[in-house]
Amino acid sequence: MRDEARATVYDLLIGAASAADVIQPTEIDTLKLIPSSRNLIGATLELISQERREFRLREALAPIREQFPFILLDCPPALDLLTLNCLVAADGLLVPMQAEYFALEGISELMSTLDRVSQAFNPELTLEGVLLTMYDDRTNLSQQVTENLRAFFGEKLFTSNIPRNVRLAEAPSHGKPVALYDPRSRGAESYYALALELLQRNGMESPRAHERKKAAMLDAGPKVRFWPYSK
Repeated sequence: MRDEARATVYDLLIGAASAADVIQPTEIDTLKLIPSSRNLIGATLELISQERREFRLREALAPIREQFPFILLDCPPALDLLTLNCLVAADGLLVPMQAEYFALEGISELMSTLDRVSQAFNPELTLEGVLLTMYDDRTNLSQQVTENLRAFFGEKLFTSNIPRNVRLAEAPSHGKPVALYDPRSRGAESYYALALELLQRNGMESPRAHERKKAAMLDAGPKVRFWPYSK
């Protein structure tokens, strides 16, 4: 059961807590999170009368931005004040999209929203990429939608995609990310591939690649050879 006594992103938005106060550790040392709360339902109404209400999240996260190479903001599926706060705080927008017909219908509205927010509040906001989720490459519809999205977005469409996977559905019920619940599952491997692609797009290397490179440099160092001794 969720502990509502702890500070959450709701407290962050209304100014009752700082980002440092609400950050929680996880089983993964390099992964931290800010928990959500059902109180967010009323946050939109509470923020309406506030000055610079669109910038509340951006300003709240400013003190910790340099501590993390990536901060992921999970938005609700609606363009309300909460989503607007996320878009104003973000540098890039990653759009998860199902390979279905109605998803294609929303593309023009999505790009229009991105342009409006960029012009009015956040000129640095760009489209990081589009990610196909719950993907089934066995269907003609999925393949057709993929082709249409690639024609529209070009390189902005991630080559990685997230398939339908039982382990992905089970992991939240165990309170774990799929990377810990079943790291060898197809779903976990797909998210790992996505993470690598995201790092490459931003000119960064993964911790594993860094460790391999470091080990290779050590192996390439000077070596002492002992030749056979003979009288």
